[in-house]
Amino acid sequence: MKKFILSLFALTMVIGLAACSANTEKKETSKETVAPKADVKKELVKFYMAIGNKVNTIDVDLNSYMAKATKEDATPEELPTTDEKAKASESAAAVAAELNNIQVPAGLKDQKADLESALKDYTASYHAKADELKKDKPSPTAGDDLFAQGEEKLGKVFESAKLLAPTLGKQVN
Repeated sequence: MKKFILSLFALTMVIGLAACSANTEKKETSKETVAPKADVKKELVKFYMAIGNKVNTIDVDLNSYMAKATKEDATPEELPTTDEKAKASESAAAVAAELNNIQVPAGLKDQKADLESALKDYTASYHAKADELKKDKPSPTAGDDLFAQGEEKLGKVFESAKLLAPTLGKQVN
């Protein structure tokens, strides 16, 4: 008799646990379908890569000019021409215009203000470069401080998402 009661008790426990686990699975499934969460890390990386790709398609003349203008021990023939300087200025202005058009994705709404602030710094940096290149003797470091501010702000957003801070300067130069 004791074995029968013990078996009946065990069977009751198994049925009870099975019923509880079925309810838990239903609740978890319904939560997932109601509010799918955006993967912030993935969205940040995609956003960062999109910025770099857009800049790289436009800043070819600027990068070419900077490479020639900052080359150590360059001969006069190796220095950039006036035409190359003008093209570099146009390139920097085009990058600034493109950066103004970049929209922060909806999945990054919590980081939107910080990302827009970083984009404003990057944009101001390229405007400064474009303006500086219109001078007779432009400084190759014009706008670098603004670019560094943008890097810092972007880095903080990435670090808050537990990602390593990216370096846009390495991607676009």
